[in-house]
Amino acid sequence: MAHIIVVGNEKGGSGKSTTSMHIATALSRMNHKVSVMDIDLRQRSLGRYLQNRVAFCKEQNVRLPIPKYQRLPDVNRETLREGENPYDQRMAAAVALLEPDSDFILIDCPGSHTRLSKVAHSLADTLVTPLNDSFVDFDVLAQVDSTGTEIKGPSVYSEMVWGARQLRSKAGLNPIDWVVVRNRLGAQNMVNKQKMGAALENLGKRIGFRVAPGFSERVIFRELFPRGLTLLDLKDVGVKQLNISNVAARQELRELIKALRLPGVEVNF
Repeated sequence: MAHIIVVGNEKGGSGKSTTSMHIATALSRMNHKVSVMDIDLRQRSLGRYLQNRVAFCKEQNVRLPIPKYQRLPDVNRETLREGENPYDQRMAAAVALLEPDSDFILIDCPGSHTRLSKVAHSLADTLVTPLNDSFVDFDVLAQVDSTGTEIKGPSVYSEMVWGARQLRSKAGLNPIDWVVVRNRLGAQNMVNKQKMGAALENLGKRIGFRVAPGFSERVIFRELFPRGLTLLDLKDVGVKQLNISNVAARQELRELIKALRLPGVEVNF
């Protein structure tokens, strides 16, 4: 069976699509069969990212690894039994289409609570939650006091993950490996970074997630999207000498893939 990676966070602007694209293409470069779904039916940022990649390869006549993109298939509502949700059936149908020929299926979720997102989380073998390194965004995981040190209670999103874990347990499936990825780490404000780090480690022990380093704030990510490129593509498209920032960003991606501990994956880039 394919290993399902779900990238989810109910707050927008956390870098979900950038993280999703880099994970998917990195796995493809390591010769794994990767399929992706974008279940943000309004924004479709990951879907547009992949469309940009296909267009760039065609225009520039270059070959780059491109994960298989799967839209949610439609279902005949007349065939649904009483009480069945069409979104549940669409998700199940999409996974069934992809599983026979995929080592990994990556699902990019919207920055809001939807039925599709809830279903996707219950399918996750690995859940990746990108989080901006700020207490404004920490609120998606838990409520904290004014000092940022005492955790007052879990968030609605954390409770949804808990519900997904319970569903998987009842179905006899392996527990979700939940990884919170610290994105947009800045070089300044060390006090905030230390408080965030301590709060995440504390909360992770309480509600069951691991913390992994993500991507620093870099201009390069905004430049890559229109061409559908990732950090690993730069030399393939003619960038002969990477600058210090690009080299550091590649190392961040390398560390992220290692931290995910995906089955059968040996990082070789």
